[in-house]
Amino acid sequence: LVFFWFLVYFPILFSPMISTLKSFKITGENVRELRFLLYGPVGAGKSSIINTIKSIFEEHQYINCLTASAVTGDSFTRKVSFEKYNVGNVPVTFYDVMGLEKDKLKGVHTEDIISALKGHVPNDYTFKECAPIDEDNRYYILKPTLNDQIHCLVSVIPADKISLMDEEVIQKMKDIRAAASKLGIPQVLFMTRVDQVCTMTQQDVFTLKFQNNCSNRLGVPLNCIFPVKNYSEEIKSDEKLNCMMLEAFTQIVHSANDFVKKNSNEKKRVE
Repeated sequence: LVFFWFLVYFPILFSPMISTLKSFKITGENVRELRFLLYGPVGAGKSSIINTIKSIFEEHQYINCLTASAVTGDSFTRKVSFEKYNVGNVPVTFYDVMGLEKDKLKGVHTEDIISALKGHVPNDYTFKECAPIDEDNRYYILKPTLNDQIHCLVSVIPADKISLMDEEVIQKMKDIRAAASKLGIPQVLFMTRVDQVCTMTQQDVFTLKFQNNCSNRLGVPLNCIFPVKNYSEEIKSDEKLNCMMLEAFTQIVHSANDFVKKNSNEKKRVE
């Protein structure tokens, strides 16, 4: 329902949202940047989300976080590294990892994602296909600080492939979500490619249908599922697209900041 609403009111919303985000300050002490980890099945559009957000804030089409054409069916993020992407002057960082696959020995290991959530994985670390990172690895961060941890977990699922997702991949995502829940890390879901499943005049009805499907399969509450569209064919800025993404981005920034604030206060009480 929110998708159609944005189509009408986006000119009024865009400027205040972008201004608020550009002036955003983190509440928690000793945290330099809010850290978001994007994960999901192969071809979900994780890298494209980063491209889209960077394009909005840097005011040009950003394509350095490379992506693959949707027709290939393969993950472009073949090098399974824990690579960070900053967003303009906003104090946030995104981490993109290789997509999840049904075979246990393919794609990124769920154990590696869980270690990253806890802050044990350093920037630019290359994950090993043979074994997840552990305490015996010389790069393992043994005592991570709040600044090393992930502050919000972002599941990414394409709307046009939800019903086709393999149960093994769904289970991997549930396992990762369960670990994040134990850590108290906020979680949201970005539902990409909504433009591929319905016409513009049907967006309000069909988007809710696919949100319900996502919620049922992954157990994510409806108010934590955000339909978004990434830049793919566009060569010029599209404010409708920007507004949808900024609304989702604003929500995860506030969720991550609340997590940092809460954990900073708890650390103070312990000390």
